[in-house]
Amino acid sequence: MFKFLKGVVAGSGTGVKDLPYNIGEPYSSAWGSWIHYRGTSKDDGSPVSVFALSGNNPQDGHLAAGRNGVKRLRTVRHPNILSFLHSTEAESLDGATTKVTIYIVTEPVMPLSEKIRELGLESTQRDEYYAWGLNQIAKAVSFLNNDCKLVHGNVCVASIVVTQTLDWKLHAFDVLSEFDGNNPAASGPMLQYEWLVGSQYKPMEMTKSDWAAIRKSPPWAVDSWGFGCLIYELFSGVKLSKTEELRSTDPIPKSLLSDYQRLLSSTSSRRLNTSKLLENSEYFQNKLVDTIHFMEILSLKDSVEKDSFFRKLPNLAEQLPRQIVLRKLLPMLASSLEFGSATAPALTTVLKMSSWLPIEDFNVKILPTIVKLFASNDRAMRVGLLQHIDQYGESLSAQIVDEQVYPHIATGFSDASAFLRELTLKSMLVLAPKLSQRTMSTSLLKYLSKLQVDEEPAIRTNTTILLGNIASYLNDGTRKRVLINAFTVRALRDSFPPARGAAGIMALCATSSYYDMTEIATRILPNVVVLTIDPDSDVRSKAFEAVDQFMQLLKQSYEKMSSEDATGSVGIGISSIPGNASLLGWAMSSLTLKGKASEQAPVATANASTKISSSVSTPNLGVVTAPSTTMVHASSTTDLNELPVPVSPTSTDGWGDINGVQDDHESEKDGWDDIEPLEEPKPSPALANIQAAQKRPVSKPPSQPKPPVTSIKPKTTLKAASEEDDDLWGSIAAPAPRSSSKPLNVKPAASKVIDADDPWAAIAAPPPTTSVKPLSAGRGRAKPTAPKLGAQRINRTSSGT
Repeated sequence: MFKFLKGVVAGSGTGVKDLPYNIGEPYSSAWGSWIHYRGTSKDDGSPVSVFALSGNNPQDGHLAAGRNGVKRLRTVRHPNILSFLHSTEAESLDGATTKVTIYIVTEPVMPLSEKIRELGLESTQRDEYYAWGLNQIAKAVSFLNNDCKLVHGNVCVASIVVTQTLDWKLHAFDVLSEFDGNNPAASGPMLQYEWLVGSQYKPMEMTKSDWAAIRKSPPWAVDSWGFGCLIYELFSGVKLSKTEELRSTDPIPKSLLSDYQRLLSSTSSRRLNTSKLLENSEYFQNKLVDTIHFMEILSLKDSVEKDSFFRKLPNLAEQLPRQIVLRKLLPMLASSLEFGSATAPALTTVLKMSSWLPIEDFNVKILPTIVKLFASNDRAMRVGLLQHIDQYGESLSAQIVDEQVYPHIATGFSDASAFLRELTLKSMLVLAPKLSQRTMSTSLLKYLSKLQVDEEPAIRTNTTILLGNIASYLNDGTRKRVLINAFTVRALRDSFPPARGAAGIMALCATSSYYDMTEIATRILPNVVVLTIDPDSDVRSKAFEAVDQFMQLLKQSYEKMSSEDATGSVGIGISSIPGNASLLGWAMSSLTLKGKASEQAPVATANASTKISSSVSTPNLGVVTAPSTTMVHASSTTDLNELPVPVSPTSTDGWGDINGVQDDHESEKDGWDDIEPLEEPKPSPALANIQAAQKRPVSKPPSQPKPPVTSIKPKTTLKAASEEDDDLWGSIAAPAPRSSSKPLNVKPAASKVIDADDPWAAIAAPPPTTSVKPLSAGRGRAKPTAPKLGAQRINRTSSGT
């Protein structure tokens, strides 16, 4: 029965072997006869502290006091009192005697004296940290004295420990006892184990064992004296050796001196209550104490107070002790963000503070909270996450990005806010390398296909730039199907000049290593050459540079095929051309620039010594835009019809699959597969006649005399606009060529359909000069001396009959 009661009081377990914790190295100091060890949990390896007290006699007074401390620590709970986890007693044989050891397991802590030496704080930062620590201990002592009517009996530096978050906590409850001053029948010592307290820490009435005077004193009288001893030891930096040393006030801060003297009053009834100390002392009013106090009651503040606080916090954090910011403030901020009590501006502060952490600590303490924030529906929080993604994006693993982050970010591609769409687009520069091929082909490319026709010209431009930068992360089949179509059919035909030059042309140059010579000659160069006569000078200059670059690739291919060491299939890439790195760097910097247009630095192009002028952003977006401020307005007024861009020479101008190319996911489609191929443009009537004449031999009629030669320039008229509605690119088709030479005498074309074998018939060269009878040029008027082609055909038929 005695053993059962002993186990209830002392704790669970039968010995140190059954203790579910590992005991490590001891600290150099601890209160009383206790030994303070580092420890870890056997279950999960989490750190703990283990306190051990040994005695050779089971009836030893130290062991009895230790058991009192275990009981009190187990039952008294307060944020500023050491947290109890486990306790046990173990018996062992030490020669002929039995040794009894009491173990207490608590949260991981360190002795205050050792933590102060480790932090090494000085001047103002030291005083601010001391003020915060004394504030916490004063709350603990006030709780014991005023709320629980308990007397600690030995408040000093040795009875204070510090947690991993640098909070101060009170322990050493061996002397702790109830205050029985209200009990008239009480007699004898009020503190049963007061003999454990050093004489230097005892107030005058306790030194004299005047328990009647102690019982007549307020409950806080003994511990207020001890709190004064704590203040002296803290600021003097030495352990108190005798009571007379307390008279030296030189180390005590002036703002705390009057309160210090009232705590050590010789009259016990006049000593200052620790609760009043917190309310009245100026010493506890500083930036660190106010900041932590605000964070502790953050949920009680309104939105205006929160916003004001978090906007000031980044600058304030620079002035606070760095270790306290990282170990105390940062975890509090991260927790408040995760559980919704903090607003979006707090994210900026968290990211700034976390930049001071080692990368290992950041990944463990902060990154999980950031990942959870992506699921928030707060648009301001999403904007903050995307604006600072370059600060933490590299720390995200590929699995977390693909499974937890991207599904939430993808909703921003179709957001009604252009600003959020653009931030989402720019974030892909960091996240795309971590996405799986399935996610990129089935989701990301579809969103980018829609953004390439976005109403905002800057978003269209940046989408093209992003495609150029993530091309290396696409598989070969996807690159074959997407890149050329995205850059030529859409980017090079965009009405916004930077989308053609700064994005389309530069993206083609930066990704030229992915194109074979056939694609360069038949699909890329024909589309780029047309831009050499673009209305915008910057587009023209980039077009000439791109033409030079691709022509150099073709020349290198020709030289290799002509040499004896040719290997058959030749694919010369951009890697052999100087300047490829600057092209990729240009595209990347253009996408990530967040400053104003005037702050954007010019970037050198591949084959030119001159620099590309910086771009100007469109309103509200501020990314890649026109080469001059005037081009921003031109983006809304420039008509696509004014640009002489030819139709694509391929069989499909859309984003369909190219013959012979198989993607890894044949059953899946990206955004470019849904676009229907464009129809071949229908030429004007005059051009159709000329083309038909070029495709059949010209023969002189034997029976007809040679008509007089006239130099007639037939006038042509275009078909009505309604006939071109079916032609997607009819508005930018090349105009019909005019010739001053003599027209051919041929029969009219039976059909207006262009030969499918000649996709470039719409921009064919003028017909050669002949001496045959002139043809009539459609519906245009002719001079009286030149008969129309129809009349000549009728005359020739009648003469034959």
